[in-house]
Amino acid sequence: MSRLGRAFVLVILGLLLAPLVVVAGVSLNGTQSLRFPPVDPSLRWYGALWSNADWMAALGNSMLIAALAGVLAVAVALPLALHVWARDGVVARALQTLGVAPFMLPPVISALGFLVFWVSVGMYGQMTATVVSHAVFLVTLPLVTISLGLRGIDPALIEAARVMGAGRWTVLRTVVLPLIAPYMISGYAFVFVLSLNEYIIAYMVAGFTVETLPIRIFNSLRYGYTPIMGVVSVLFVAVALVVFGLIGRFGNLPRLLGAERARE
Repeated sequence: MSRLGRAFVLVILGLLLAPLVVVAGVSLNGTQSLRFPPVDPSLRWYGALWSNADWMAALGNSMLIAALAGVLAVAVALPLALHVWARDGVVARALQTLGVAPFMLPPVISALGFLVFWVSVGMYGQMTATVVSHAVFLVTLPLVTISLGLRGIDPALIEAARVMGAGRWTVLRTVVLPLIAPYMISGYAFVFVLSLNEYIIAYMVAGFTVETLPIRIFNSLRYGYTPIMGVVSVLFVAVALVVFGLIGRFGNLPRLLGAERARE
């Protein structure tokens, strides 16, 4: 790579890292202010997060919603991906398009649709509504990862299992599911991280009834500045780094990014 190319890459990396550095610096302010560079650097706000009942309640809501939304999204994406993989036709392509559509729409449009639906059925403001909304909106992610895993299965393995007398469900249980398990886990991880950080749909569906961490951050911005917001942001980044780092370390990252050939 030329010097100009390296300089360009460094500039891009700097622009990407600058907001993270600022947020991390804000979380270290010793006083209750959002300043950078931090004034009287201290870790007091990291301890304040865990001792604040309101923030911990929001953290618990976010973790529970993200965990359940991930399970539901994978549960919906798995049979859909299996059907599209096993049967190629107009119906299969229509189902695949339907599974990808929620993530292609602007979040505010999806949020408005969810709002109207949950108000109509009388479930507005309930945690269940937020879980289902996040699962539907983010179902595209496990659908894509599981589909990539299914495409990487050698047809000879399926044929060999059938020749040995294995039925459809036995092939699915003993051959297909073990091979696509890493892709299911990756899809779940993507949904978990994005649900944890999602604000628009959670706000439109639950409002102030079910306060998640992103909603709590915006409420704090409206009613009072506190470096705890920076602490929560650092926590979000740390979770994302750990999850995606594990996927990159133990998963087939090139294929998850769309590579045609799986890593040996």
